[in-house]
Amino acid sequence: MTFELSDRVQAVPPSGIRRFFEIAEERDEVISLGVGEPDFSTPWAARDAAITSLEQGKTSYTANRGKRELREAISDYVADRFDLGYGADEEIIVTAGASEAVDLAFRALVDPGDTVAIAQPSYISYEPGVIFAGGEVLSVPTKKEDDFRLTVDALEAAGASEADLLVLCYPNNPTGAIMRESDLEPVAEFAREHDLTVLADEIYAELTYEGDHTSIATLPGMRERTVVFNGFSKAHAMTGLRLGYALGPADVIGAMNKIHQYTMLSAPTTAQHAALEALDSCDGDVREMVEQYDRRRQFVLSRFREIGMDVFEAKGAFYCFPEVPEGWTAEEFAEAVLREQGVAVVPGDVFGAGGEGHLRVSYATGLDDLRKALNRLEAFVEDHV
Repeated sequence: MTFELSDRVQAVPPSGIRRFFEIAEERDEVISLGVGEPDFSTPWAARDAAITSLEQGKTSYTANRGKRELREAISDYVADRFDLGYGADEEIIVTAGASEAVDLAFRALVDPGDTVAIAQPSYISYEPGVIFAGGEVLSVPTKKEDDFRLTVDALEAAGASEADLLVLCYPNNPTGAIMRESDLEPVAEFAREHDLTVLADEIYAELTYEGDHTSIATLPGMRERTVVFNGFSKAHAMTGLRLGYALGPADVIGAMNKIHQYTMLSAPTTAQHAALEALDSCDGDVREMVEQYDRRRQFVLSRFREIGMDVFEAKGAFYCFPEVPEGWTAEEFAEAVLREQGVAVVPGDVFGAGGEGHLRVSYATGLDDLRKALNRLEAFVEDHV
């Protein structure tokens, strides 16, 4: 029997990152700077809360939207940290990672044929998510000369005034770019003028260096047209526990919950107990991790400059985005470095328009491995450039 796969699934190519992981698995002693995952363990207090919940037999479903106690804690946390005001009853949903929240939003808001503008380069799952929901993707490339910030010029050049939704992610994966309030204001004005719904992925909000994160939802007239995504994977090092959340107007969160209750039922219960403890007592652990990421960021940027590779001044997340030397494509360079020196990085073009000629380098890896990896990169550049 031959299955007839759906056109939507066949329209999406395999992940461009996966091929590099498969090459890496063929080699010994590979240092991976390709994965967007903290090398820290989940703070002990959160792990202990998860263990205790299991010992107490708290293994049943929770409310579809997540434990009310956790939603209240999230409401307090985002108000305190990011000046965001959302009610626990109807404006917050807890999901199986921020990725599920983004997928729910696409399915709740995108009708077949709708156009979704995506600021790129960006997280690789947005584009497939739009296609799976039946929408059409409109790429909005950002540029190094704009510090990879989304600008009104870029939106107008891409034709985003005709779009139905706009997706942006700041601090950005893969560039490490951030947008200050003054950068977001003209984008917000554009969204209001052209009646765009905004999906703001702020999963790296805590990992903002040299200043505080500003959410576009805090700007005038934006709360009612924005869905904000966040979670516990990055700042709280809880990737494997799969817990995220979305904040938005009650009607949108209600629609997302309708899909969630028929598919996921509820986010993982054990992870919700861990997250509750993380918000209650792990601020110090988060601050310590952020300080270490910042030290690594400064080291990596400095080493790339010593090596002679141009690199954008990343100020958020845990990525930097160096340019490959002249005469190389990003894919050629990344594959050659992996095969010859055993260093795994990701070509920037797998993250969409604007990523060509760059590499995504994750510094969510210890300093010892970062030193070794950058020494190997330096040797490669000396041999080939």
